[in-house]
Amino acid sequence: MTRDAAGGRTKSKTDGNRMDALLVGIDAGCLSVFDRLSEENVIPNLQSLLDAGTAAPLESQIPPWTPSAWPSLYTGVNPGKHGVYGFTGFDGYDFHVVKGDDVEAHRLWTLLDHHDRSSVVVNVPVTNPPDEIDGAIIPGFIGPEDPPCHPEGILDDVREEIGEYRVYPNYSRGDDSLSDAEKIAEYCRLVEMRGEAFQYLTERFAPDFGFLQFQKTDTVFHEFDGEWEKVKQVYAAADEQIGVVLETCIPRRVFVASDHGMGRYEKSEFRVNAFLEDAGYLETTLGGKGMPTWNLMRDDLRDGEQADEWEPSATERLAAALASVGLTTHRIGRVLERLGLAEFAKAHAPDGVVRTGNEQVDFPNSTAYVRARTELGVRMNVEGRDPEGVVPQEEYESVRTAIIRDLESVTAPDGEPVFEEVAPREEFFEGPYTDRAVDIVTVPNDFQHFLSAEPADDYFGETTEPWNHKLEGIFVASGEGIDTSQSLEDAHLFDVAPTILSALGVPYSDRMDGCVLPIVEATEPTTYPGYAASERATIDAAVEDRLEDLGYVE
Repeated sequence: MTRDAAGGRTKSKTDGNRMDALLVGIDAGCLSVFDRLSEENVIPNLQSLLDAGTAAPLESQIPPWTPSAWPSLYTGVNPGKHGVYGFTGFDGYDFHVVKGDDVEAHRLWTLLDHHDRSSVVVNVPVTNPPDEIDGAIIPGFIGPEDPPCHPEGILDDVREEIGEYRVYPNYSRGDDSLSDAEKIAEYCRLVEMRGEAFQYLTERFAPDFGFLQFQKTDTVFHEFDGEWEKVKQVYAAADEQIGVVLETCIPRRVFVASDHGMGRYEKSEFRVNAFLEDAGYLETTLGGKGMPTWNLMRDDLRDGEQADEWEPSATERLAAALASVGLTTHRIGRVLERLGLAEFAKAHAPDGVVRTGNEQVDFPNSTAYVRARTELGVRMNVEGRDPEGVVPQEEYESVRTAIIRDLESVTAPDGEPVFEEVAPREEFFEGPYTDRAVDIVTVPNDFQHFLSAEPADDYFGETTEPWNHKLEGIFVASGEGIDTSQSLEDAHLFDVAPTILSALGVPYSDRMDGCVLPIVEATEPTTYPGYAASERATIDAAVEDRLEDLGYVE
């Protein structure tokens, strides 16, 4: 075997140097969706892996959302040990968009690198900036449109080889200038780009381990309300690329895993902050900066400025001033609706104006609040911890217990409890970064209630996004050394990393929370040096638009 000028390992077709393990990530993949697709013969290549191997539901974590769950999968540790709980991290009452540097734990590929095993990683979320390893990494979701890649310049090589390569669609969610057919064609083209880039990089670098992730299998449900024909098109495109990768890479063993499942939320939305306000824990204000969201900083970031905090413009301050005397954008919107101008105003009003011009949580003066719905929990405003905390340290536990008891009592219009579990964060998270978590974890009953963070007059209403995340994803294993007679019962997201490392004969980390699933022979755990991120450029422009486009920001 030889290396090319850029360090990639080249191999002949006949030297038998097959990839030792391939991990295919299907965002939001789950058995309920796979079964229906299989019945309609949409995913023959995935079905061949199911038929030849073993498969089972994969329990996700709390919270089961992309930016926290994928890091848990590829590190094998809970968020308390890797540090990422959602799309944003909070610094007092301000926030920043998470990136790879926020994930403070070894990844599968960095552990393999300790054993001189190479990797190619394509489109995996929260990997910007990339690690410097033997192999190649092209970051995916939550990175910028033109992310820094490893090795430097490799993205240019990919584009020269396969044509265009984009991280995100070439349109924004809600863009009416394209038809649905054109949007789905763009989805499928993005899926094709992932497969083509991965094939090129694996041919060039001949990795021991490959990780190829498909994100559009999730967003097609969010953007198109689970419309089945569109879901089928996206999955068919992904399955086609998986088939080509299996044929060209000839991996010795293949794993398929998802970060969470997907399904309909059949019950009403619950506005947690409205309940907390009436219970006396939350104050609202008119005339502030608005609820936290990353898209407010997008213009500065797009212009190349490094904006960690957002300050309202003159127009946005005017909207806030009008709101403080009762002229909220919500009230103005109702007038415009009667005049038939609501849609025009919605299309042309800057997002910051809408936010500053409406009622919002008064974070410094509140006892407790929901800051971001995808965190699945309530944060408390604690003296000595938060900039203007109001809950004395000595009252922390008593106040938290009271809030938990109040939330446990909430029932939906059908009389059933809204929450399956309301608990202190320590029951879900353990590790040095537990202090980044919400204080109280709120798990909706059977994931049937969408939890909103927006202040509102009513506790319940029509669900904002009826297709959303469920707790059961999927895990599939097939190939050499996979004992299909063994049970995958109770497989968990944290188990994926130690299982793949053991399948490759590599010791897994003794810091991992997962265990080696019995389908492979377990290696012995060992202690690795602490993870240290490579020094890279910070997040840049196009990132800030994408959470809003994908519906993760209210």
